Amino acid sequence: MNMHYNLDDRPPLGVLLLYGLQWLAISVPTLVILSQVITSLQTDKAADAVSYLQMMLLITGATQLVQVLWGHKLPLILGPAAVLLVGALASTSAAPGAVPTAMLIGGTVMFIAAVSGLFGPLQRLFTPQVVAVVLLLIAFTLLPTISNLILPAAVLHETPLRLGFSLGMLILLFALQPVLRGLWKSTLVVWAMLGGTLVWKMLAASAETAAVPAFAVPLQQLKFSFVFDPGVVAAFLVCYMVLVINDIGSMQALDQMLKPANMPQRLQRGLTVTALANVVSGLAGVLGPVNYSMSPGVIAASRCASRWTLVPAGIGMMLCGFSPRLTAMFSAIPSVVIGTVLLYVLCAQVATGLMVVYHQTTAVRYEHGLSIGLAVLVGTSVAYLPPEAVNTLPQLLRPMLGNGFVVGVLLCLMLEHLVFRKR
Repeated sequence: MNMHYNLDDRPPLGVLLLYGLQWLAISVPTLVILSQVITSLQTDKAADAVSYLQMMLLITGATQLVQVLWGHKLPLILGPAAVLLVGALASTSAAPGAVPTAMLIGGTVMFIAAVSGLFGPLQRLFTPQVVAVVLLLIAFTLLPTISNLILPAAVLHETPLRLGFSLGMLILLFALQPVLRGLWKSTLVVWAMLGGTLVWKMLAASAETAAVPAFAVPLQQLKFSFVFDPGVVAAFLVCYMVLVINDIGSMQALDQMLKPANMPQRLQRGLTVTALANVVSGLAGVLGPVNYSMSPGVIAASRCASRWTLVPAGIGMMLCGFSPRLTAMFSAIPSVVIGTVLLYVLCAQVATGLMVVYHQTTAVRYEHGLSIGLAVLVGTSVAYLPPEAVNTLPQLLRPMLGNGFVVGVLLCLMLEHLVFRKR
């Protein structure tokens, strides 16, 4: 594919800023969505939610700069890892501090494995069927959370309005997706959040938001307490194993597209930076970042593969992180809009999971369908278990057996490499 700007080209300043704005517009919505989801369960204080998003923006922006300038040096956009969100949501009953501690330990283990080159054997465990289950389960195990965002228990009287709004917004998004081109298509989620918020504000009375200062560093997010819960740590180690595969897959996708030199060194440096960022995120108590696999599609649409265009995006994220007032505007997006947009985004995740199976080099067998079907059904069923049922499980195993994502992935690994293994 012919590019307007190749990997190490430096576009003129105006063009550089324009492409940087495009990357920023693509990354910020995911940060807003995932931070809204997790803070909606942890706190009802607007200031705490703003502080959480601030810290995510600061860490993600700084990591973006380090990756582009020293790490993998590839045009890959960063964002919070959805798989860590799944782990955090499944561990809400754990003691305060257990989840950040597990993320700190997981990031540290990832860093040690990255610098020592131990990720080669791990890649072989993830057959196309296991990768498909990972992608599908991230989507399916988030369905209870999406339902609570679109229709919270406190506003059941708004059920017809909320369901009608959400369905109408989804139909419009899917109608626009094949029609739009270029920058408009790559920033559709941004316009959906902006337009959806404006329409919902006109349909329903908006809640008042707390006043926030114009400029501040969210230091209150750094109150770390070490709480070791073996079950939570074990569950997050599985999540980090998936995060590693996601990170490797995103970098390898650009290897196929751009053919950069020294790819093994780029992989190791990229994984090392991602691991260190997750260690810092664990200390800060927020979701850690990962390289996003959507980047090749953005590059193909814009015909710009310059890694330097991500420098303004990283700086922009950090500037947003230093501004509570600007961050509060992001945090004020209604939950029904967040839930609907997240559902739209996860549909693409499901499509990608199915394509992984259909486009594999070996023939698709009946057993492949059994591995995927059983893992997804069992994992989704666990995600829908009522808290009372999960609380009856042994406390040590509760964070793992009560986590639909972990149960599904482990079940698929067992089926693929033990039960249906070719002898």
